[in-house]
Amino acid sequence: MEVNKDVIRKFLESNKKVTGLKDDEDLFASGFVNSLFALQLVLFLEKEFKIKISNKDIKEENFRTVNNIAETVVRLKK
Repeated sequence: MEVNKDVIRKFLESNKKVTGLKDDEDLFASGFVNSLFALQLVLFLEKEFKIKISNKDIKEENFRTVNNIAETVVRLKK
């Protein structure tokens, strides 16, 4: 199973008013994601991909890049 990274990237870019986000760009190091936006991201992912993200899955490494986010979604959909 594969997750459409474009959907994730478009959500991130539209909320931060940027373009050209790379799939391996560190969202935390670049200041792109903070704790408040991380909550919005979790809610978006749960709704968009019909998954439940538990507290144990809310770790920085699961949301560091678009690639990591997509891998987390795939893992939780199983």
